[in-house]
Amino acid sequence: MNDAFSSPSPWQAKRSRPRKLAAVVLIASTCLGLGAHAADVVVRINGIASPLGQIGCALFSGPAGFPMDSSRARNLWLPADPNGVTCRFEQVPEGAYVISIGHDVNGNRKIDANFLGMPTEQWGVSNNVRPTLRAPTFEEAAFKVGAGDDEIVLDIRVAK
Repeated sequence: MNDAFSSPSPWQAKRSRPRKLAAVVLIASTCLGLGAHAADVVVRINGIASPLGQIGCALFSGPAGFPMDSSRARNLWLPADPNGVTCRFEQVPEGAYVISIGHDVNGNRKIDANFLGMPTEQWGVSNNVRPTLRAPTFEEAAFKVGAGDDEIVLDIRVAK
């Protein structure tokens, strides 16, 4: 019994192959990020007072959590070195970002603060913003990754 509705005609089969191929290419390029440009963000940190502990680098893509709660950020932890530390965030898409740096001496992976909320460990943010008596805002510390950028290099100095 030949059922004309159960199998595609030769014309339909040939026609659907290019569509399937186009769909596979579209999905693959989306998953691999081939359609969007991304740059590396290189952060050079200086002013580190001690070789103890680790330097935490957090890349924020929005104001949520900035500057102290890095749970919504891309994080890197590297050994502290008074000669300087370099953090590299690879394949950062276009947009506005901020960097928050902390020197975690005691190993709890956060910047400790006193009872007034003032940091007791070294810290810094992009644009080297250091307001008096308040935390920096996302807008003050923001920098842009643009479509033509291959690498963004930021120099951040940490201090108490």
